[in-house]
Amino acid sequence: MKVEIKLFAGLRKYSSHERAEPVILDIPHGSAVGDILALLEIPQDIKKIIFVNGVHGAEETQLNEHDRVGIFPPVAGG
Repeated sequence: MKVEIKLFAGLRKYSSHERAEPVILDIPHGSAVGDILALLEIPQDIKKIIFVNGVHGAEETQLNEHDRVGIFPPVAGG
């Protein structure tokens, strides 16, 4: 199944694109966000904010055909 992945800020280095362009991945049915993180070799110890179709998700979130996944590093500021 195909899903759209978009990495932001410092996580972009794990993508084949330098800009925040989406990447279309063909992954097996039943895959979760964590499977994508492993596929892209994003270290587990890096904190991440995950959205699936605009809704907060987690590494355990199961994916469906044509889902859109956004992965952000934590943001701090004041």
